[in-house]
Amino acid sequence: MSNRKQRSEVGRAKRWVIKIGSALLTDNGRGLDRTAIHAWTEQMTTLRQSGCELVLVSSGAVAEGMNRLGWDRRPHELVSLQAAAAVGQMGLVEAYESNFQAHGLHTAQVLLTHDDLVDRTRYLNARSALRKLLSLGVIPVVNENDTVACDELRFGDNDTLAALVANLVEADVLVILTDQKGVYDRDPRHNDNAQLIEDAAAGDSGLLEAASSASSSGLGRGGMATKVRAAELAARSGTVTWIASGREAQVLEKMAAGEQLGTLVHPASDPLTSRKQWLAGQLQSRGRLYLDAGAVRVLCQSGSSLLPVGVTGVEGDFQRGDLVSCHDAAGVAVARGLVNYTAVEARSIIGHSSAKIEQLLGYVDEPELIHRDNLVLL
Repeated sequence: MSNRKQRSEVGRAKRWVIKIGSALLTDNGRGLDRTAIHAWTEQMTTLRQSGCELVLVSSGAVAEGMNRLGWDRRPHELVSLQAAAAVGQMGLVEAYESNFQAHGLHTAQVLLTHDDLVDRTRYLNARSALRKLLSLGVIPVVNENDTVACDELRFGDNDTLAALVANLVEADVLVILTDQKGVYDRDPRHNDNAQLIEDAAAGDSGLLEAASSASSSGLGRGGMATKVRAAELAARSGTVTWIASGREAQVLEKMAAGEQLGTLVHPASDPLTSRKQWLAGQLQSRGRLYLDAGAVRVLCQSGSSLLPVGVTGVEGDFQRGDLVSCHDAAGVAVARGLVNYTAVEARSIIGHSSAKIEQLLGYVDEPELIHRDNLVLL
């Protein structure tokens, strides 16, 4: 596939989402392995100091809660899982915060449910918050809000959450660290001739079939198949997924150096096409924005965001986060994207500079009507 990236190119990625699983963070069921967490933060600090933007998706809250509560086995009762997550989250966040602060780095706790990334308004809110944190040099530590999100505890896993976060922030690479070296063509625990699959395309049925032979650990909720499915989700925004062993010494630094390890899962199409397919396939247009010639030219030639000053008309009754289409003066659709303001708000600010949004509305969420990262040309 011509659009596959070399490991050296992936290693130079600007924006990383890193998911670390329970098996790597917990001390054989005895709560958090703080020595391991210290080692992970050392590696991530090196990446951050080299200019990488990092989002960490970390498991371990339930396992830490079980330890603090004196439980030997992961409970099945939903309310017990919720209690363990609530108790354990305290220790998990404290561990990361203290280690990163030793290097002068700030962290932020971000608890999400899948609904936050499906509901369009909440999606934009979460996206804006995470992007702001990244711009401030902060490392968001993301986890599912297990204490209140019933569906996530029953069906969810942090591999899927990490992929959705990669979509949210448009990560260049999603790193999924596990207790295996990568995806094999058969179960390596029972087949001495099993071969590591070094490169694959998202959506390859053979890759998922191979991954399905691996089983999950007792502490985590996902197996290798969930990691491959997560790679498929991440690919829809053009993100490359790198599945590798967290037992490998200095694995993140080796990835940054482009070393040959683990499994790379490449998007089946380039990032622009993947993003366009996602916006087109997931959402129906809820309204129209009509643009003047200058705005059309800037969008089509410069790839810029859509500012209210270049909009001449609004049709429809849309909400923040809805998909709207953008049309030129002749009515020809030139772009579509997720809008940052409601139809009522948009009608109040079109034709005005972004600097006047707060004066006109009494507040300002974003300076753009549609940010370029949420806009695709047609």
